[in-house]
Amino acid sequence: MVETVAPFAEAIEEIRKAGADSVRLCFQCGKCDVYCPWNTVRDFSIRKIIREASLGLTEIEGDDIWRCTTCGSCPSICPRGVGQIEISMAIRRVAAEYGIFPESVSAVRNASASLVAEGNPLNAQRATRADWADGANVSPFVEEMDYLYFVGCYFAYDPRMKKVAVATANILNKAGVSFGILGSKESCCGESIRKTGGEQEFRNLAKGNIKTFIDHGVKKIIVSSPHCYHTFLNEYPEFMVNFEVVHISQLVAELIEQGRLEFIGEYGKKITYHDPCYLGRHNGVYDEPRQVLREVPGLELIEMPASRENSLCCGGGGGRIWMETPKEERFSDLRVQQAAETGAGVLVTSCPYCITNFEESRLGLEGEDVLEVKDLTEIVDEVVSGKDDRH
Repeated sequence: MVETVAPFAEAIEEIRKAGADSVRLCFQCGKCDVYCPWNTVRDFSIRKIIREASLGLTEIEGDDIWRCTTCGSCPSICPRGVGQIEISMAIRRVAAEYGIFPESVSAVRNASASLVAEGNPLNAQRATRADWADGANVSPFVEEMDYLYFVGCYFAYDPRMKKVAVATANILNKAGVSFGILGSKESCCGESIRKTGGEQEFRNLAKGNIKTFIDHGVKKIIVSSPHCYHTFLNEYPEFMVNFEVVHISQLVAELIEQGRLEFIGEYGKKITYHDPCYLGRHNGVYDEPRQVLREVPGLELIEMPASRENSLCCGGGGGRIWMETPKEERFSDLRVQQAAETGAGVLVTSCPYCITNFEESRLGLEGEDVLEVKDLTEIVDEVVSGKDDRH
């Protein structure tokens, strides 16, 4: 049932401005609801939201407009080319402009304020953005270097994620890659705040990063986060710039093929790989992470039934990494269980949001051997550095 009785003209106009006129193409087949991961944990209808939006009858005060994780499942199977993600973003922009954030979404306000003040959504000081590199062989970027390593917020600040940044730097150094970092001059790519309706915040962050890149002579960028990868590759060109962007999994695959990484250790474990939405469905990077894993001595890769294009979202996209999700509604709990059912001892992925959610969900597993969660680079770092991970 539609709660709002009068057409909401602002919603229709915002959808139009966002280039999401495809809302009128929807013929309500309901296929999007079938594929939406929310319907594995609760009732939710993106089809209903699309229909209401087409009529200007959007209810912007409830939780439903904030549920979409922008996982890309529904656009990938929609027979009419409806832009469900763009429509969801446009509706959220209207809510954000009116300052309407339900309690479960209130953390978006804090993230936005932190982005404006410190260039990150984690309420961390900009001045400490490069502290993760203390003790690592990492230099400030200069124009003569081949690559900028754009670290990203979670890898720079989160204690668990810092280990991934260090592993990445170790691998790049081992392969003789010429790279540097921007440290405190780096700001959030802006992907998640844009997905939560903060269009102006995104544009400010993007323009600031672009100016910094150009001022420093950046041409090629390495990223660890699929969200940064997607944003630099697909959204920053809106500002008439095109940087060469590579995800670390792609670069590591290339370095192995070129013979620039030598494996001097073994990783004798069964692992399964989770495809992050923004690396896989959104950008088609499926093969390179698997190519890397298959090269690791002693490693046995076991695929989950729901993999590649059918990978189950972790629940952190669309800005939901900042929002409250009841335990019984967490996709990540289901995904960790799926990983455990393969018989693997390690769940490997390549995304900070996925790792964050899986680390929390794995604690709910029962049994003696709790599933480990690793980033791809952590495993590679162990075998190229000769570290023995066996206990």
